Amino acid sequence: MTNQTRLKIATQKSGRLTDNSLDLLKKSGIKLTRSKDQLFCKARNFPLDVFFVRDDDIPAFVATDVCQIGVVGANTLKEKQLLDNDDGLNQLETLLELGFGECRLSFAVPAADEWTGPQFLDGKRIATSYKGMVQDYLDQHNLKAKIVTMEGAVEVAPRTGMADVICDLVSTGATLASNGMKEVESIFESQSVLIQNPNITDDEAEILDRLMMRIRGVKRAESSKYIMLHAPKDALEDIKAALPGSESPTVLNLQGIDDKVAIHAVCDEAVFWETMEELQARGASSILVLPIEKMSD
Repeated sequence: MTNQTRLKIATQKSGRLTDNSLDLLKKSGIKLTRSKDQLFCKARNFPLDVFFVRDDDIPAFVATDVCQIGVVGANTLKEKQLLDNDDGLNQLETLLELGFGECRLSFAVPAADEWTGPQFLDGKRIATSYKGMVQDYLDQHNLKAKIVTMEGAVEVAPRTGMADVICDLVSTGATLASNGMKEVESIFESQSVLIQNPNITDDEAEILDRLMMRIRGVKRAESSKYIMLHAPKDALEDIKAALPGSESPTVLNLQGIDDKVAIHAVCDEAVFWETMEELQARGASSILVLPIEKMSD
């Protein structure tokens, strides 16, 4: 790998994925110096250049190899692939689901309407920002409907008489309820994903492997806890069975205590108060649960 080789990543300039994307890079040890309106910056301690662009433009930046990787909503990627039907876009690979920006694309109708299934949409006017995915759904179900393309405030379309149904991103459903709408069918589950142009060079691939090791370590650490406790030897197997998501805990002898051992384990699942109560009920004591900052296999 030459000293001049740098990997380029496209991220959202501003929006619901921006803060999480930058936080992921920071937790991965990538140091950036960026002013508020800056569209490009170089990492100070890693061969990575960051482009800050519109969410809708990220797939094109990666498909045309302006950037080799990008962080984008899976819904945005899918919509671009359906609308543009471009070979470069269709060849993009999803490297990793990042777990933030979770939402779903759903149909919603006025609260008083009775949803009877997909056939309800036949002949209706559907307001949406996702024309490609809505048309794909209609085609799959052999339905005919008029799609009214809107870029914002989709939920007010039925109230203003512009449409009968909407199809929009939903996270909690609170916005729908406040506008007299109800969610009736989800057609796409979305979250942030890390995408890649498959035609990267060997040098770029080497940098990407280093970055992916860090990102995977961050994501695993976020979902894991380190737990330490004391356990009676005769209850050891019961206590090990109660540890959430732990395959192979470390068991250590306690100095001067013959009937107890110490257990250290990385738990890949959440450790709730109920879990700690169950461990205590099985004989565990001195339970300590710690967050994990970094992990590497």
